[in-house]
Amino acid sequence: MDRSIQFIPILRSMGIKTICDIDDYWLPTKEHPLHQLIVQNKIHEKILANIKAAEYVTTTTEIYADEIRKYNKNVFVFPNAIDPNEGQFKEKTLESDRLRIGWLGGSSHLHDLMLLDGMTEKLMEFKNKIQYVVCGFDTRGTMTEINQQTGQQTQRPIKPHETVWYEYEKIFTANYSIVTPQYKEYLEKFIQDKFENEEKENYLRVWTKPVTSYARNYSKFDISLAPIKPHIFNKVKSQLKVIEAGFYKKALIASNFGPYTIDLKHCLNNGEFVDGNALLVDDARNHSDWAKYLKKCIQNPNMVKDMGERLYEHVSQRYDLKIVTKNRNEFYKSLL
Repeated sequence: MDRSIQFIPILRSMGIKTICDIDDYWLPTKEHPLHQLIVQNKIHEKILANIKAAEYVTTTTEIYADEIRKYNKNVFVFPNAIDPNEGQFKEKTLESDRLRIGWLGGSSHLHDLMLLDGMTEKLMEFKNKIQYVVCGFDTRGTMTEINQQTGQQTQRPIKPHETVWYEYEKIFTANYSIVTPQYKEYLEKFIQDKFENEEKENYLRVWTKPVTSYARNYSKFDISLAPIKPHIFNKVKSQLKVIEAGFYKKALIASNFGPYTIDLKHCLNNGEFVDGNALLVDDARNHSDWAKYLKKCIQNPNMVKDMGERLYEHVSQRYDLKIVTKNRNEFYKSLL
């Protein structure tokens, strides 16, 4: 990044256009696992310097573009998109007599998922009608230990019980109280062998998949959850979870914040299903509305299907890779 700042003026002098393409906010919040590393190495300052130096900047949402314009006025938005013909977006949804509630993501979302804490307990009366599905489970990684006397840092492989995925699982299973003793014993072995009749359990662990196939996990559930805390890093994220859920025709319940305000319209009015394509939870209602809206879905399965269809109609007309690539191509041509 240091050298690119020196190189951009040389490119400009040669008549070569420079474009900085950026997705995530340059400085994650303190609860993000990369925050300390970024601050120590001043990576956020280097990213900003590149944004200022580039002739143009491209990003994924108008919300993020407004932040970037504080440092560079030449910002253009090209949203994330998918190729619906790619195999991982064509997986058929598995049949089930349960309503399956899924979450799919990475290892930096502990504080987002903590917004769901207590949700499972509130839905105990329906526990045999639903199944929670957590996708992306991963026990790889290292743990840094600091010697309190010498300050020396050493790294060791992380233990499964120390991972955020273990914490995620405790949130969705109410500390494993909704699973059978046999399944709990299996889960605590952290092995990837299939558990017999796991589809009948109230919870399903799905191990991480490569980026080329992770989206197949959407075939394992009916409702996608997208909770995010209201801070700047989340505010400027892309709406990729909306796009993915939409192309899979999944119902979506999301935080009423940032990227999820771009395409989503709340579909309940005084408890009645009206025009809209999702269920949105206000920050002040995290303690109650995740469970409240899921209860509504459990009692109205046709509503779940309708939400998924409406979301598909919206995203398929906007976020097909062919559409976005055509627009990006026209932008590049215009610079010449």
